[in-house]
Parts: sequence; C-alpha cells; structure tokens
Amino acid sequence: MTTSAEPPAQIRTRAEAKAAWEYARKHPAPASGPASDATGDARTAPGGGPALSHREIVTILIGLMMGMFLAALDQTIVASAMRVIADDLNDLAGQAWVTTAYLITSTIVTPLYGKLGDIYGRKKLFLFAISIFTIGSVLCTLAWSIPSLAGFRAIQGLGAGGLFSLSLAIIGDIVPPRERAKYQGYFLAVFGTSSVLGPVIGGFFAGQDTLFGVTGWRWVFLVNAPIAVAALIVVTRTLHLKHTRLDHRIDYWGAATLSIALVPLLIVAEQGREWGWGSASSIVCYAIGAAGATAFFVIEKRMGDEALIPLRLFSNRTIGAASVSSVFIGMGMFGGLAALPLYLQIVKGATPTEAGLMLLPMTLGIMSGSITSGQIISRTGRYRKFPIIGAALLVLSLYAFHWVNADTELWKTMIVMFFFGIGLGFNFQPLTLAVQNAAARRDIGVATSSATFTRQIGGTLGTAVFLSILFSQAGSKIGDAFQRASSDASFQAALKNPTGGDPAANAQFIASLKSNGGGAGTSALTDSSFVNQIDPRLARPFLVGFSDAMSTVFVVAAGVLVLAFVATLFLPHVDLGPKPGESAQQQEEGEPATAVAGH
Repeated sequence: MTTSAEPPAQIRTRAEAKAAWEYARKHPAPASGPASDATGDARTAPGGGPALSHREIVTILIGLMMGMFLAALDQTIVASAMRVIADDLNDLAGQAWVTTAYLITSTIVTPLYGKLGDIYGRKKLFLFAISIFTIGSVLCTLAWSIPSLAGFRAIQGLGAGGLFSLSLAIIGDIVPPRERAKYQGYFLAVFGTSSVLGPVIGGFFAGQDTLFGVTGWRWVFLVNAPIAVAALIVVTRTLHLKHTRLDHRIDYWGAATLSIALVPLLIVAEQGREWGWGSASSIVCYAIGAAGATAFFVIEKRMGDEALIPLRLFSNRTIGAASVSSVFIGMGMFGGLAALPLYLQIVKGATPTEAGLMLLPMTLGIMSGSITSGQIISRTGRYRKFPIIGAALLVLSLYAFHWVNADTELWKTMIVMFFFGIGLGFNFQPLTLAVQNAAARRDIGVATSSATFTRQIGGTLGTAVFLSILFSQAGSKIGDAFQRASSDASFQAALKNPTGGDPAANAQFIASLKSNGGGAGTSALTDSSFVNQIDPRLARPFLVGFSDAMSTVFVVAAGVLVLAFVATLFLPHVDLGPKPGESAQQQEEGEPATAVAGH
C-alpha cells in the first residue's frame, strides 16, 4: 500500500478511479493552511477555498487600490487647498470643521462596514462606499460656507469609512499573514502616490480663479467624480470574491451611542477656545459625551460577539497594544498633516502647489518606511520592532518641528519631514498586520475595521484638538510678536513709509493696527490672504507669531506620541508563520508549521 502524500498521478480504469476516490475520502485536503507559491504546493486561501495565484491577487489589488486611491487622494488634495477654501469662505479659523466632520462620519461607520461586509459581501459594500463618496464629492462643489462644506464632507466620510477598512479586510481574506506585509505595501505605495499627486493637483485647482466657469477650488472635489467612475468600473470587473454569508445582528444602538460620545467632545474641542473650557456650554458637551461613552461600553458588553466593536478583541494583548498605539499615532499623524501645509503656505509664503511639492520628503519617507518594513517582515516573519522604531522617530520628529520657526531654512524642515514619514511608514501596515494576525478567522473583518477605527478616532481627536490649540494660541502669540516689533527699527520704518506690497492693503493694515492697539494681525485668522499683499516688514510679526503657535502644537503632539511609543513596547514577539511553500519542508524536518510566539 502506498504511503505517498499524493494520489496516483494518472487514472486509466474504473477500478483505479474508484481507488482514487477512496483515497481522497480517507485523506481529505486540509481545510486551511498557508498558501503555496509558484512551486505548486497544495494550499488554500486564509478564508478557505482554493488559494489565489500571485497574478489573481494582483488583479484584485488593482480594484482595491483604485478605491483606496480615491479616498487617499481626497485627503491630500483637500489639505493642500484648505487655506484658499477657508479664505474664500471667510473662515480660516473654522476650517477644522471641514476635516473633523469628514473624520467623524468615516470613524463611526468604519466598524459598521466590517459587520455589513460579513453579511452582504465586501464587494457590494465596497461599491456602495465608492458611490456614497462620489455623491458627497459632488455636493461639496456646491458649498457656500464652511458649515455647509463640513456637512457635505460628512457625507463623503460615510463612503470613505468603507474604502480603507474593506480594502485591508479583503487582503486579510485572500493572503496568508506572512505575505500580507508585501501586498499591503502596494496600498502604502498608493497612499504615497496620492500624497505626491494630491497636493500638486489641489494646489493647481486652488490657484485658479475659475476653470470652465467653476471656481478653481471647487474642482478639488469635482475631480473625484471621473476617478470614482473609473474605480467603479475596475472594481466591478476585477474584484471577484466568493462570499459565505455570516449572519450578524447590526449594532445600531452601538453606532448611535458612539456618535453621542464623539460629536459633543469634538464640538467642545473646536469651540472651547471661544466658549471657555469651563463654560456652561463646554460642561454640557462633556456631560453628554461621557454619558454617550458609558452607554456605548454598556451596550457593547451586552451585545457580545455582535457588538459594533467586540470588547473581547481588546483582551488580546496584541490587539489591545496595537489599538492604543493607533489612537495616539492617529492623533500625531493628523495633527502634523494639518499643521504642516499651513506653516508652508502662511509662514513660508508658498502657493498650494509649492506647498504640496515641499511635502515630497515626507511622502518619500512614508514610502521608504512602508516598503522597507514590508520586505523585511515578509522575509523574517517578525514585525514588532518596526512600530517601536517608528513611534520613536515620530516623537523625535515632532519635537524637532518645535524648533522650526519663521526663519528656519526649508531644507532643514524637509529633513525632519523625511524622518516623520519613515515613522509613519513603519507603523501603518505593521500595526494592521498585527491585529489581523492576532484575530480569529471569523473576526478578520471586524478586527481590521477596528484597527482602522482606532487610528481614525485618534485622527479625529488630533485634528480637532491640535487645530484648536493652534488657533487659541495664535491670537496671543501674534499679539506678542507685534508688541516686540514695536521696538524694531525696520518695522517702524515700514509703518511710516511702506515700500513693498499693495499700497491700499498697506494703508488698510496700518489703520487697523493703530485702531486695534497692535492686534490687527489676528484678523488673518479669518482671512490670511492679506499677509501676501502687504509690505513683508509689516507681515513679519504675524508670521513669527503664527510660527510660535505652531511650535506649541508640535510639542504637545510629541508628548502624545510618547504614549504611542510606550504602547508599542507591549506588543508581543510573534512569528507570522512560514512563507508559502515552506510548510511541507518544515514538517519533513520536524519543525512546527504554525505561527508561534517568539522570545
């Protein structure tokens, strides 16, 4: 009797066919296991069923990357044009609402997409997310004020919440853990590409007064429409997944209480500087947010496995540490991404397009960090050191930004940007990979959405809090800078006889400065465009004051990321298992074929 691991290669007679059938019945193929490579080893996909070849995976990736590119491009294209948009709508200080509204809705619906994807299939939800995102983009072109734009951005967020989480969940469905870092590196390449193209495209549109009869900055949102149509076509044709329905109850009460918890806290983060942090309105927001958070945790505990975010996931050390770290990294990341374009455009006088190009070192850092970490993780099966090193780089980079001022040479700032980008690249995919690897097969969707959710929670809080700190500090810092300038001979000469800039703008500014007792520069918090129109000597105190306010933001952000660094130290050492095709060889040599805890 044969002891071969394979059935007879050829079947010529009915007797041989029956023998082969009996062999297959007694020696069934394993239900799951690591996928094979091109050597032809028997394998299955992580979710069960026949495994996909590299070519099939890449074909699916094309569709996923189109959708992710849509959301990633929108984030960078809007950030680069935000100053022009806010100036045109006369509310620079209120710009945080535009980003915060988008992040609120995308954050809340992210875990819902995880559950709904298990029920109805991730492809259907992915197409739905692209469609909602497109509708929101078109509505944004009709905005007439910052509040209206924020409302339409909230609709965009309803779609964006599914684009990131569903893309990563689908990769978790079809690719074994050891290889995910390599394939997820493609997503980081998309993110990096959008980081390059977004600011340039956004800057181009923002720099146009009108284009085909439409205000230039409105094309920042309208350009999403053709990209979305292309994404819908590509996803429909390439993304073919076998879906096994998993019936879930949808935790609508969890989503509602999460909204009640988040929205009031974000409102007070945005409005606290005007209301007063201890005012009656702020206290009411604190109370409602605390009540919503308490109700959310009670409901999640009662819902058990059907919870919007199952609390049992966080009892896993890896998921708990990665989630805490993601919250703080999200805060620092979005805080830095929101502040840097403002520094380049307002303090350095760059156009939106120039500011986008100046951010290229950060993009290069993100891509370098993600590609390097992905290749090393794929080769070694270990990921723990990358989040730790990445978090340390983020702390040092943000603290270094604290030393950047109005006179700092741009090349020095770009060096810091590069290391900031490497820190982000070292954290993006390794933390997602850690969560996916630690979760059970049935939890891959909700675990991935939870990983995205925690990072977005941090980003939402970071954007609201850090921009609130920036504009609450800016008024006093600018006032102090103008007080110091009163004893500066160059500034006094400009007051008496301005030689640069527009004469009418100079006269208006000087009159405002005298009537407000040195506080006229704070009017730029509503519309900063006049800074580029007046004599540079008159504008300098404003630039110095605004830069000083940003230094405060970067110091606080560095302190927050110290907490992220501490959280990454609690990540356990984990081996992601053998590479595809190595399982059989390991078994022949007597080695275990499954992932094992390390040191």
